[in-house]
Amino acid sequence: MMKSGIKSAAIDTFFLLSSSTPSSRSWLPTSGKPLISSSGSFGTNLVVMPPPTRSIKSTCVVRAEAGATATNTSGGLTVEIGQGVSVKATVSVKLTVGGFFSQFSLSKGLDDITDFLGKTILLELVSSELDPKTGQEKDTLKAYAHQAIHDKDIVKLEADFMVPPEFGEVGAVLVENEHHKEMRLNKIVLDGLPYGSGSVEFPCESWVSSKLDNPEKRIFFSTKSYLPANTPSGLRRLREKELESIRGNGQGQRKSYERIYDYDTYNDLGDPDSKSDMKRPVLGGKEHPYPRRCRTGRPRCKTDPESETRSSCIYVPRDEQFSEGKEVTFSAKTVYSVLHAVVPSLETALIDADLGFPHFSAIEDLYNEGVHIPGLKQGGLKDILPRLVKAIKDGEDDLLRFETPAILDRDRFSWFRDEEFCRQTLAGLNPYSIKLVTEWPLKSTLDPEIYGPAESAITTELVEREIRGFMPLKEALEQKKLFMLDYHDAFLPFVNKVRELKGTTLYGSRTLFFLTPDDTLKPIAIELTRPPVDGKPQWKQVFTPSWDATACWLWRLAKAHVIAHDSGYHQLVSHWLRTHCCTEPYIIATNRQLSAAHPIYRLLHPHFRYTMEINALAREALINADGIIETSFSPGKYSIVLSSSIYDQQWRFDWQALPDDLISRGLAEKDPSQPHGLKLAIGDYPFANDGLLLWDTIKQWVTDYVNHYYQGSQSIEGDQELQAWWTEIRTEGHADKKDEPWWPALKTLEDLIGIVTTILWVTSGHHAAVNFGQYAYAGYFPNRPTIARTKMPTEDPTEEDLKFFHEKPEMVLLRCFPSQLQATRVMAVLDVLSNHSPDEEYLGEQPEPSWAKEPEIIAAFDRFNSRLKELEDIIDSRNLNNELKNRSGAGVVPYELLKPFSKSGVTNMGVPNSISI
Repeated sequence: MMKSGIKSAAIDTFFLLSSSTPSSRSWLPTSGKPLISSSGSFGTNLVVMPPPTRSIKSTCVVRAEAGATATNTSGGLTVEIGQGVSVKATVSVKLTVGGFFSQFSLSKGLDDITDFLGKTILLELVSSELDPKTGQEKDTLKAYAHQAIHDKDIVKLEADFMVPPEFGEVGAVLVENEHHKEMRLNKIVLDGLPYGSGSVEFPCESWVSSKLDNPEKRIFFSTKSYLPANTPSGLRRLREKELESIRGNGQGQRKSYERIYDYDTYNDLGDPDSKSDMKRPVLGGKEHPYPRRCRTGRPRCKTDPESETRSSCIYVPRDEQFSEGKEVTFSAKTVYSVLHAVVPSLETALIDADLGFPHFSAIEDLYNEGVHIPGLKQGGLKDILPRLVKAIKDGEDDLLRFETPAILDRDRFSWFRDEEFCRQTLAGLNPYSIKLVTEWPLKSTLDPEIYGPAESAITTELVEREIRGFMPLKEALEQKKLFMLDYHDAFLPFVNKVRELKGTTLYGSRTLFFLTPDDTLKPIAIELTRPPVDGKPQWKQVFTPSWDATACWLWRLAKAHVIAHDSGYHQLVSHWLRTHCCTEPYIIATNRQLSAAHPIYRLLHPHFRYTMEINALAREALINADGIIETSFSPGKYSIVLSSSIYDQQWRFDWQALPDDLISRGLAEKDPSQPHGLKLAIGDYPFANDGLLLWDTIKQWVTDYVNHYYQGSQSIEGDQELQAWWTEIRTEGHADKKDEPWWPALKTLEDLIGIVTTILWVTSGHHAAVNFGQYAYAGYFPNRPTIARTKMPTEDPTEEDLKFFHEKPEMVLLRCFPSQLQATRVMAVLDVLSNHSPDEEYLGEQPEPSWAKEPEIIAAFDRFNSRLKELEDIIDSRNLNNELKNRSGAGVVPYELLKPFSKSGVTNMGVPNSISI
């Protein structure tokens, strides 16, 4: 209903709905032509004479885009209609399972009516400018969009606007979903605008919930990026409003359609209401420091008020969830299928959870014969998991048969050799643990009153015996030739607790290596330590490579223990903690503090794809109480607490940058004359060699990007959103580390470049290096056992133990290895986690839509892409260089984990943008 005081409007159609007198009086334009019902822009003045009664109930359908003004006069309502520009809005909506335009829905009938009336979604165009007369935001231009084109899995909706010349640039679009179901918006494009190229895109890639679920209209900004201080006046309030909406109020249980990001501790890993022994400590806080996760707001447990109840569906903000097409995406299907179908089927088929493999040929049968799993073919698993689930014959049960992993395919005996054991510390799954020996003798920092004598049993005489012919120990230390895998002090506090668990054991361990002239490592010694327990003193023993049968088998058993330690550290620290877990706070802070129109948000956003969803899945089935990690890795129920201990003692943000990580471990020192400004302690260190090239490539891209948007330190310090983002990462996301002195400041361009490069490296190169080779190396579990189930035969042995060891040492090793259930369960999970999905987004492959109209950014991205392609060629040539013995040679798996691009599947290469699996 038109009322007095209307400041701006436009007439699309007049309808006289009712009046106390007959509608004999026409509403006339000043030209004398009657206007009963019409639409469009007339470019003339209208004097609207109301009926001669005050009981007017006329409705004027107003289209604000025509740019009219209305004023009251004694003769009625004078409407001036100005000339406007016709603009078409096209909204691209992705078809989804059970979502927008779903064919099977109780609410579909109502939505069909809504679509028929042309009211699928309501669009409102927002001017970038304030009204110069009032200083207020200009009225939005509104129109309903309706279906126009259906192309494969995309539906395009269209709406028409008349945009007046004084409206200014359109800086944002408000969207209201009139349907009963959510819809996935890809983008909105306006064509026909009277400025620029005439076309403006508004990237969405977001779920828009029904207004019945959330009446708040969604805000989408154009591709033009703005620092907060440069935000056009007409968009500033919306920019702040959008961030306030995303932050939420920290109250209540989150609903699946919401987009609220907030922090909480890891208080949902246990399930104390089901069984008392399923209680787990809260991670995050003074007792167990840890990064924060996304808050879900689920109720607390009845038996443990500190713990959150578990549910089959864990909340993550709607846009962080796996994408959906007409079929659920590869990533979602495979991960869920393995965790919720294959693993339970294995547990049913392999009734004896403790049964080991009777001989090594039985292990190889997993790749040749497979495991019969009754009922496995139900639910279409053969189509979802073609690598794992093989049909035998019609009418018979399906077979779980594993693909032969690369380590076994190239050389089935390589895992047995010391050379391969050493090589994989530099070019295997966990290249993040080896460090330089800088002090001698080796000594523990733990309390000797609790853990026994601190001095290592690895003596100078023993080392010099092992490296005789090369150099004395003192010279080896001076020339930086001694390296170590050190799991002594990190693991020793957990040894006695772990040993109380059934079917596992643990030691503190040190493994010493010597760097030979050809840049390969030679194993020197393994030390295993058990602290005092039950009145027994500390036990420790050193094992060395040997030629006699007994010592040789003891060495192999000691290696199995060390590799199990390394596997646990790899999965719990190098992989889960340092990539998945520590990245979640970056994602939360980015969404809470950086507007979608902020250039740093747009740089970071593609590197966070699916991470929160995969982390939620890990909390559901991988790192939870009695989950895959606890039941299959040596630390058992103490696994995640161990990762908390290492986070407390070892994690630093500045050391997540690859150059600083290498320096912190003594694997590199600064040298401006060397490539990358570093001199490596081991020249043939495949992870470091390829990683530094990738690091420099990422840093150059970030440098070009940051320098385009920021002019100097003043613009960095004056960016309120950026400063709030960095403050929140430190004080909220990593709250237990907030007072540490090593956090980088954020005052200069160099500071910002370093921080952003580090985050991009962690989500891309670091994660790729520790994830996508998992099946290639650990798919044959004797090469990477995840658990050592039995103690060394020489630790407090009985006569019977020693007799069995001497008679059947191979059986002792097999009993130490994972059980059949543990091995196959882990293998199935690793097969999936090593997979690239068909929709994988690789580093530097495709630019973001928001950069399309930024020529300098596109040029910088093209250079980034070209450098990554050059890196692929460099890695290929390095793998063909026979002088680089740690990455090439007979039967050696080439080091390709940091090759940027890959096809889908298990390829042992490829660097995605994000931690998406």
